[in-house]
Amino acid sequence: MSSFQEKMSALMARPGQDPVSKDEVSWWLKFAGRGVGTLGGFIAIFLGIWNCVNILLAHVAALIAGLWQIVAGFIVLCIEAPCCCMFIDHVQRISDVVEHRPFWNRAVAYIIMAIPPIIINIGMCTILGSGLIFATGVIYGMMALGKKASVEEMRQAAVASEAARPSSGVPSSKMSSNLVANAQPISFTGAPVLDSNI
Repeated sequence: MSSFQEKMSALMARPGQDPVSKDEVSWWLKFAGRGVGTLGGFIAIFLGIWNCVNILLAHVAALIAGLWQIVAGFIVLCIEAPCCCMFIDHVQRISDVVEHRPFWNRAVAYIIMAIPPIIINIGMCTILGSGLIFATGVIYGMMALGKKASVEEMRQAAVASEAARPSSGVPSSKMSSNLVANAQPISFTGAPVLDSNI
């Protein structure tokens, strides 16, 4: 399994990139982000062109959504797979700049790019094409969250929070108490007091 991972890493590596990853993101999540982004870019461009054909039926919203989807798919393709766009100058430089940004920047950008075509013209072509770009943004959002803690660390955190909770039945007045712990039964609150000073 590790030889397959090394081969895929060598194929997906960029020129001048360190062979050892400096962040804590899983390798499969990185490949999923790149794969969905690359496939989603191609599909978004194709379905965007398909949407643009609807101008023959005088459907202007489909044309605008299709053009937006083509541009969004092309941007995602330039960032995720610059080798597919090497005929355009400076694509590799733009991809390198984006590569050094935090994952949440890419996640927000992809999600924002994917929403307008669906709002402009809701249809199967826009949902599928922009949906894959949206899914790429979600994957990069998961990468931005980072690695989950180990089972032992989560157990220790749960035990520590249980130990910090007061054991008596008296409601806590600390900032960490919630409304449910401080709630009283209706019979203790009494009837509402009428105010005649209106």
